[in-house]
Amino acid sequence: MRFCQTLTLKNEPELINKYLEVHKHVWPEIIEGQHQVGIQSMEIYAHGSQLFMIVDTCDDFNWERDMARLATLPRQAEWEAYVSQFQDCDANATSAEKWQLMDKIFDSEE
Repeated sequence: MRFCQTLTLKNEPELINKYLEVHKHVWPEIIEGQHQVGIQSMEIYAHGSQLFMIVDTCDDFNWERDMARLATLPRQAEWEAYVSQFQDCDANATSAEKWQLMDKIFDSEE
């Protein structure tokens, strides 16, 4: 299954550059936790302060259930708190509140 999300960063070039740099060194526990809950791959694209994320998962992945489980895994809350300094949303917001799921409106294969 594939899920796409969007998030807006604070529109401050220095913070945006630091956010991009942080994602060159994502903590191993974060990647491990993603795999534990069924996320097979995750990509984030940036255009200015706008982010777009593609999440590919196993077929039985349930977004609400498995993302809630991910939030309980080691260092996940710490990671969310750390990256919140760059994001244009409430610092106490959950990942689900920050990242907005998008609806597919076009697929050239369909």
